[in-house]
Amino acid sequence: MTKQTIVVLGSTNTDMVIKTTKLPKPGETILGGDFLMNPGGKGANQAVAAARLNGHVTLVAKTGEDLFGSQAMKLFQDEKVNTDFLFTDPESPSGIALITVDEHAENCIVVAPGANARLLRADVEKAANAINAAEIILMQLEIPLDTVCYAAEIAFNAGKKVILNPAPAQPLPDELIKMLYLITPNETEAELLTGVPVTDVKSAESAARRLLAKGVQVVVVTLGSRGALLVTADQCHLIPSFKVKAVDTTAAGDCFNGALAVAIAEGAGLENAIAFANKAASISVTRMGAQVSAPYRDEVL
Repeated sequence: MTKQTIVVLGSTNTDMVIKTTKLPKPGETILGGDFLMNPGGKGANQAVAAARLNGHVTLVAKTGEDLFGSQAMKLFQDEKVNTDFLFTDPESPSGIALITVDEHAENCIVVAPGANARLLRADVEKAANAINAAEIILMQLEIPLDTVCYAAEIAFNAGKKVILNPAPAQPLPDELIKMLYLITPNETEAELLTGVPVTDVKSAESAARRLLAKGVQVVVVTLGSRGALLVTADQCHLIPSFKVKAVDTTAAGDCFNGALAVAIAEGAGLENAIAFANKAASISVTRMGAQVSAPYRDEVL
């Protein structure tokens, strides 16, 4: 089978993680446990997840000219992610995320975007040929929204499939939604984008229908342990997740999106692609860390 290129355009961070028994309340100081420093960032996580699943991945991202940026470059190359468009910014530090994970695998994250906020239209223009040659363009929202919109416009005009993971949650212009092939909100993101509180499968479908009305072709609402709801103009199916013992959910959504992009690029039907992505995400939550938790192809199969 010929590998189809996936261009992931997004953020790259270094995650600094502390495990605790509980998440602190505002103003509270608690004594934590293990400390881990791992590569992260939603764009980087999704790129590595796709590459480990045998995707042919090009990453468009930006780091600072610092130790964290150098480490990121080496890690991407080790994971066989194409770094031709991993740019550096001498005026900004690399992105950092501070993450607290409790004993129930719930997490609290604060991100200092650094150079991620300087990934601009001019950088996208440098990667335009790669976008035009790709099958799938996968993006998130830890980089400037204007950059996301510009990349989507290039890809849409070239007839490419644009997948957007709308995280962290923020309002999106209708012009962007019209250019998307597929969008993957979780419950919180779906509510913010549509105004429909998502509490169950029925309300998730209602929110998805509102997004379809804005022009996106496919909506996949991720519902955590319940699985993912596929909604198109003529179908609605809940694809269940797999029951596992979760220890860290930090990058489950990123793993899901990377795996979904790989399966769609390989020509899998939407239901099969989501089932594949559910498997990958289910494995990832059984491990600590973001990129390091992503499974390899043989594990998923």
